[in-house]
Amino acid sequence: MEREQVYIFDTTLRDGQQCPGAGMEYKRNIEYAKLAAKLGVDVLEAGFPSASKMDFKIVQAIARELSPDEDSPVIAGLCQLRSEQIDVTIEALEPAVSFGKARLHTYLPVDPQLMPASLGPLASDKQKLVEQVAEFVARAVKAGLQVQFSPEGYSRVAENFDFTTDLIRAAVASGATVINCPDTIGGACKTQGEEYFVRLMNTHAEIIRSEFPDKEITWSVHCHNDFGLAVANSMNAVFEGPARQIEGCINGIGERAGNASLEQCIMLIKHFGELSDGRKFFTRAKTPYIQEASNFVANYMLPRQPHWPICGENAARHSSGGHTNAILKFLHAYQPFNPEETGNKVSLLFGPMSGGNHAKSIIESAGFVCTDEEKSEISQFIKTKYAERRKGITDAELLKAYFEYRRPIHVTSFDYSRSSNQSAVHLEGKFYSDEGSITEKHEGRDSALAALKTAINKHHPGLEIVSHQSHSEGESISAQSVSKIVLSDEEGAEYIGIGKDRDIEISAMKALIDAANSAYIEAHYRRV
Repeated sequence: MEREQVYIFDTTLRDGQQCPGAGMEYKRNIEYAKLAAKLGVDVLEAGFPSASKMDFKIVQAIARELSPDEDSPVIAGLCQLRSEQIDVTIEALEPAVSFGKARLHTYLPVDPQLMPASLGPLASDKQKLVEQVAEFVARAVKAGLQVQFSPEGYSRVAENFDFTTDLIRAAVASGATVINCPDTIGGACKTQGEEYFVRLMNTHAEIIRSEFPDKEITWSVHCHNDFGLAVANSMNAVFEGPARQIEGCINGIGERAGNASLEQCIMLIKHFGELSDGRKFFTRAKTPYIQEASNFVANYMLPRQPHWPICGENAARHSSGGHTNAILKFLHAYQPFNPEETGNKVSLLFGPMSGGNHAKSIIESAGFVCTDEEKSEISQFIKTKYAERRKGITDAELLKAYFEYRRPIHVTSFDYSRSSNQSAVHLEGKFYSDEGSITEKHEGRDSALAALKTAINKHHPGLEIVSHQSHSEGESISAQSVSKIVLSDEEGAEYIGIGKDRDIEISAMKALIDAANSAYIEAHYRRV
């Protein structure tokens, strides 16, 4: 059996921007249009040209800029079934007409509850509505545009099924080539049985096929997510119905609870498009650009949930010990698909549930030693240091804790003295192999810093101070001194240390210890 293409109709710029807070300035609309073209969507609904002068400008600019490219999508503009809106939309899409890439998308409510609310007294004159569909569709077709017709509220058509049939029949007879059957209110569910809109679509498709055997009609589906079923309903319309076009938005944005998520639909077709009955479905979407499109929408339209499927920040990120242990052996052990398919990659976040192997991996990736014998102890040290960081820490923070674990000098209290010809430093804590009280003296007129350096050089010879700077941080009497010391070793490598204290001498000693600790760790724990 031949493969069947499912066309991707991207309405992120239209339905997506109708969502409160999701609107973008002119240039961002153009940027997204180019990104959608790169993603390989088949139809890009660029906006509602008659809504405002700016919307007209956006749709016309996208039609002008994208259409000359052979691989660019068809550009669609939405309008109500009103004479003046039809004309404005035709004008906005005119730059795409000569390339065969202009589509006018018009709609009319068929939901018995929606019709009077939307159409007023005209709702009762169904024959006139059918005639208007025929007239306006024919006008757009004559102007060289493709036409897509949507019976709005299709999933709640109820007693208006026959009326809807008449509207679809009129649209097809007048030249419409795409019929979209929307779950406008997002209330459809497969448990509705015979009233389920996909079953209604099958019936309508059979009617139109029998009445217009020579016409190629693409059936489309546009689902809203009010019950969280937009993607499922869209897939059902393809796998169990006649739909060969799916409408939706990147990240599932859109009115109310949003539309079907295009990236989810694309990936579902890619991974589950071969059915047990032999049918095979595909899209022309270039999936490695999905993450880029998703990030754009998250950055400039509406924030994306971290756990959002396919593209969420956590979709390919792990922190639990069991998961990370397996992933370190097989990268995609806990992924249903390779995240690189969508332009993403697996990442590991160290957190309270992480284990020693995770810490070891990060440390070794940074170029430092972490043996199997000590990985658990190091991991626990890191967790203890960030005990309140239940949401995880960055790799840089983990390495900072690792350096703290490895530091050969850990001073808990400082004291110093100086006379005309001698300085001395008195420390409590750990000083290389010594533990407890450490005292060092230095002959000469230098500060206590010189005494500390003398003590350090006994354990780590060859370190020289190449820079020492101090400045005040704050303005009151409680201001701190911030010291920065740069050490160099015999190979010429440099190590920066920072120290803070109200006492300028102690801040300098803290900075020297910080630099000396870094030098020691580099010398003894850098992987060869």
